[in-house]
Amino acid sequence: MNINQLTAREILDLIEKKKASPGEVYDSVLRQVKAADKEIHAYVRVHDAAGANSAGSPSVPVPIGIKDNICVTGVETTCCSRILQGFKPPYDATVIRKLKATGAVFVGTTNMDEFAFGSSTENSCYGPTRNPWDRSRVPGGSSGGSAAAVAGHEAIWALGSDTGGSIRQPAAFCGVVGLKPTYGRVSRYGLIAFASSLDQIGPITKDVTDSALLLGIIAGYDEYDSTSADVPVPDYTRALVNDVKGLRIGIPKEYFVEGIEAQVKRAVMASIDVLKKCGAVFEEVSLPHTEYAIAAYYIVATAEASSNLARYDGVQYGLRRQPKEERKSPLIDMYEETRDLGFGPEAKRRIMLGTYSLSSGYYDDYYLKGLKVRTLIKQDFDNVFRKCDAILTPTAPTTAFKIGEKSDDPLSMYLSDVYTISANLSGIPAISVPCGFSTEGLPVGLQVLAKPFAEETLFRVAYTYEQNTPWHKKRASL
Repeated sequence: MNINQLTAREILDLIEKKKASPGEVYDSVLRQVKAADKEIHAYVRVHDAAGANSAGSPSVPVPIGIKDNICVTGVETTCCSRILQGFKPPYDATVIRKLKATGAVFVGTTNMDEFAFGSSTENSCYGPTRNPWDRSRVPGGSSGGSAAAVAGHEAIWALGSDTGGSIRQPAAFCGVVGLKPTYGRVSRYGLIAFASSLDQIGPITKDVTDSALLLGIIAGYDEYDSTSADVPVPDYTRALVNDVKGLRIGIPKEYFVEGIEAQVKRAVMASIDVLKKCGAVFEEVSLPHTEYAIAAYYIVATAEASSNLARYDGVQYGLRRQPKEERKSPLIDMYEETRDLGFGPEAKRRIMLGTYSLSSGYYDDYYLKGLKVRTLIKQDFDNVFRKCDAILTPTAPTTAFKIGEKSDDPLSMYLSDVYTISANLSGIPAISVPCGFSTEGLPVGLQVLAKPFAEETLFRVAYTYEQNTPWHKKRASL
């Protein structure tokens, strides 16, 4: 039995029945990391698991991968950027503190696009991650390392962050389950910021049950996060019922237009048929401002990124470089040299885009207008959720593309998130579950969206679909 291929729920059952020990589970995962990660490159560093569960009773001693933008005390955390080289946080992110309290075992730090800027995990200073289903293809991004670790059996489950689809799109590309919770449902304290009004930490897992289990651990109010929502956290496992009778699900016509691959569309339409047979009621709905979502997102997100990344200057932590010859002044020269060497091309591109949209004379034309469009997009969802319990769409318009295929075409890369970014702009929860494969054997993802703090609805729909299809049982062959 390959323990590393089991779900967290299955592993916890084995441990409870004394058919496996936490040490055996960790060893199985670590063997897989040593065997496969030279090729997959899901991790940028593997942790020393000794004492990992000393902070609490080991009630959930399940090996987990942590994205490289979530702070762990004393563990180098770089956002896969040279600018944070050598930075070791003096504190744990709230989600890490909660995991430690359950006895979680941290396998390692997973690869990502630098500062979460990307949709392919090619923009990492450590090099790209490869998709376990096809090593010539990307795993998606920016949480591609976390998704590849789970799909490649190098972690039982993992944490990612989602600013515009960075959990859901890689989950779709890698054939696993990815959840973006409602904004404020999970604390962002200790998450190194990309765009503070959009970022959200969430689980990447092998099935929907594990997603509900992991969200239950990390969710909840946190006084250290001013955007954390003080709302009760239910037992999400109670929503795992194989029943959607009477649920009203909307199909937005704007999501099934030119640009979607035929095989993706067929898989999603087949998913609708499955849920209809299970009793769900479908109707076509409209989200009329969807066409402006990409433009609004890349104004709001880059503006916030420009502001957040201004703190990286080589003074207090991370990389520091001084040119050999003085050009302007020692301080200015150090700033310029450090930032030029420290940031990669995509980070520089987004900093410049954001700085431009915030600059004097352009603030009203770009950033303020972007915020207004964001409000219209949120109102579109509010209107649909007055008559529907959930919305169903593709997660991504394509399956995983070749490594290097979109590297020279940033706009094409940005369009990879066309179906996911609206959930971040409106703050609603969304989940991606596997819904089939292309003729090339590449996973396809189905996205379910619900109203704010209605993660239970997501789990109910996703679990019902999962229990009536075979896709979640498929495993990448390594």
